[in-house]
Amino acid sequence: MLPTQPETDEEKPEPALSADFDRNVETLRSIYSNSVDIIVRPFLIGGKSRAALFYIEGLSNISEMNENVLAPLLKESAENITVQEMLGRTLSVSKVNVVATFADCVQSLSTGYPVLLCERERQGISIGLCNWEKRAIEEPPAEGGIRGPREGFTETIQVNTSQLRRIIKSPALKLEPMKTGKYTQTQIVIAYIEGIADQTLVEEARNRLKKIQIDGILESGYIEELIEDNPYSPFPQVKSTERPDVACSALLEGRVAIMTEGTPFVLIVPTTLFSLLQSHEDYYQRFWVGTSIRWLRYVFTMFSLLLPSIYVSVQTFHQEMVPASLLITMASSRETVPFPALVEALMMEITFEVLREAGVRLPKQVGPAVSIVGALVIGQAAVQAGIVSAPMVIVVAITGIASFMVPRYIVGIAIRLLRFPIILLSGWLGLLGVMLGVIAIIIHLCNLRSFGVPYLQPIAPYKGRRWKDVAVRAPWWMMNTRPNLTGGYDTYRQAPGQRPDPGNDGNGT
Repeated sequence: MLPTQPETDEEKPEPALSADFDRNVETLRSIYSNSVDIIVRPFLIGGKSRAALFYIEGLSNISEMNENVLAPLLKESAENITVQEMLGRTLSVSKVNVVATFADCVQSLSTGYPVLLCERERQGISIGLCNWEKRAIEEPPAEGGIRGPREGFTETIQVNTSQLRRIIKSPALKLEPMKTGKYTQTQIVIAYIEGIADQTLVEEARNRLKKIQIDGILESGYIEELIEDNPYSPFPQVKSTERPDVACSALLEGRVAIMTEGTPFVLIVPTTLFSLLQSHEDYYQRFWVGTSIRWLRYVFTMFSLLLPSIYVSVQTFHQEMVPASLLITMASSRETVPFPALVEALMMEITFEVLREAGVRLPKQVGPAVSIVGALVIGQAAVQAGIVSAPMVIVVAITGIASFMVPRYIVGIAIRLLRFPIILLSGWLGLLGVMLGVIAIIIHLCNLRSFGVPYLQPIAPYKGRRWKDVAVRAPWWMMNTRPNLTGGYDTYRQAPGQRPDPGNDGNGT
């Protein structure tokens, strides 16, 4: 059993700064002992009062600190200047805060804000002059598209929140900060639109995040596993995205976004299976194109899950379902294969998955070439060696291509994992095993929830009005209501009569 922190430690008040300047400096020095990046700059304010400026090298803007903090204070003429006087007239920095405890000082320094301690003062000043390295805004490589914005989130949470603000300019967009992780103190922001998002959903997200007690959060995947409803399900119950437009679209639907410092992936709750199978580009193309691609995606998602198992079951148990000419061709191609169809399928599927993962891990210049060329070379060599049949190579290739139609990588992984037990069932029971596997998956999906929302909504439970954004991608002038996820707040998202039709009488459709 892991040791737990005594309850008395939680009840102890945080050590506060005192009027003893030397004690404050030495205590803060001791907290950061054996740390080469902590810089302490002692100086005299106006040549009279002692002061010390603490900052972390690499996180603070040194040039701004010299110009707007040190230079004015060294020239200060007042003999006993107070913290409030410095805040009011001396420091020419827009973002300054008063810190009263050593914990506040540590938090400010870790964020990149220099801390100023002065003689005879029980308070210090946190100065907003952070300047850490950050990645430029780029298009997300995993969520690219032909049409739509080319911007993606970065690892800096201030940049990410600014991207949301630039799209949703209403003050109804609320951004609530939190910190999680004993050592990392990772900053988390809960984003929602007041008046659209159900407050019970916001409170549930807030409570689940507050319950997290962990030593560190390095990526939003930590949070995803700690807040989902069913941790043993292979299907993701939290949607992640790198695109600000996708996050804003979810906020406008009444969902909640969870942003984490240090990662470009923003979590969106609640989510459903059909929202995970939708692409942002569906809504930027014409609705006929979006609907066609969406149905193509649904069909090939089923292919990626069931095609190898159907082939194995037909080859093993149900040869009478195949036309005679095709059956003769398939039998002749399998004449030299020493393995049954089940073993053949498992061998090829495992090989394809290994090549795919190897391509992901290799450098970008050679990764795709290795996965594609490797599959072609190994497949052709295996057919010529008589280890596998040509139809099996074709089935596995179609299955692999079909899996790339799934827009969310994590959903594709779930389907790829479920493919193997269904193949085993098909080799054991034939098409009956395939149906049993499908029924088991459907029962699991019907029982699954995402923050209390049914995972198969709007099919189970049935909500007919929502089908215009599931079965099809209806034109924008027809999608006049928001998805009813957890509440009926601000139901209508556009005025009636938006159809661009000269014969429209203005009463809507």
